[in-house]
Amino acid sequence: MSGGVDSTVAAALLLEQGHDVVGGTLRLVDHPPGIEAPDPRAAAAALGIPFHCWDLRAEFERLVVSPFAAAYAAARTPNPCVLCNARVKFGLLLDKAREVGAAALATGHYADLVRSPGRAPRLFRGADRRKDQSYFLFAIARAALPSLWFPLGGLTKDGVRARARARGLAAAERAESQEICFVPGDDYAGFLARRSPAGAFVPGPIVDTAGRRLGAHRGLAGYTVGQRRGLDVAVGHPLYVIRLDAARNEVVVGADSDLWRRDLVAACVNWLADEPGEEFRATVRIRSRHEPAPATLAPVGGGAWQVLFDEPQRAITPGQAAVFYDGEVVLGGGWIQ
Repeated sequence: MSGGVDSTVAAALLLEQGHDVVGGTLRLVDHPPGIEAPDPRAAAAALGIPFHCWDLRAEFERLVVSPFAAAYAAARTPNPCVLCNARVKFGLLLDKAREVGAAALATGHYADLVRSPGRAPRLFRGADRRKDQSYFLFAIARAALPSLWFPLGGLTKDGVRARARARGLAAAERAESQEICFVPGDDYAGFLARRSPAGAFVPGPIVDTAGRRLGAHRGLAGYTVGQRRGLDVAVGHPLYVIRLDAARNEVVVGADSDLWRRDLVAACVNWLADEPGEEFRATVRIRSRHEPAPATLAPVGGGAWQVLFDEPQRAITPGQAAVFYDGEVVLGGGWIQ
């Protein structure tokens, strides 16, 4: 439980279905002074359920924050929410749930788990396309799926807020945070600079695709593929970040047409369905807001898969996730190399 509307309504729905519900939250970061955080303990009290809080700040630093910083240092654009879900929320928190005797772990994610007789649970996209969070869940261990529940999978965000209002829950009108939870004010550049003042931002050249120097950058961590604003380079036409070259400490820029690619390689693929033994067809998302695009996938060894899209996709970004779907079902996914 975060104290927000989603997890609070998820708990309320489970109570009304007759389940014995216990609230739990993780202390992962220290909120700066003046930052008002949701109160999961108060949300649990309003529902009349027991509550536990586990301090996992050290584990969160090791499993999520340090890899986040290391990815930026390697000129990649990481997705810490995927790591947090796989390693912390549906890893360590599931362990804590079992320690207090819980048979399952439920969260307020907008995704769905479909259980059918005689087969393993399958992860589906959430019914609310604007809120669907299945992209962020691909790296969960398949063995954990039978122990998970997503009560909001068939609901919309508006429907969840309406249910909260109908139940008189204080979380009904709480605004959503779109920020990375451990980066105050969503200032990830400032966070990285404070964390590693000497190495986070090393200035270097901005070059075009032919290698011609056009200007200077303030450090690779301040840029991502597809970025247009903040380049401070004037050539008479729009320029976009095409790639980040860590070996040369260069930001490579070009036209929008240079951003479109048909292929990628995804490594460290995690399967939530049976792993195909050969080439197969699927749809693939390369960002959380990217509509899955048709592609052919083929194994390339070492747990990596090549994705060849039917049509070019814009701004394929190393460090982000490529998630594979069969219609509504999440098959698995990996990290774009």
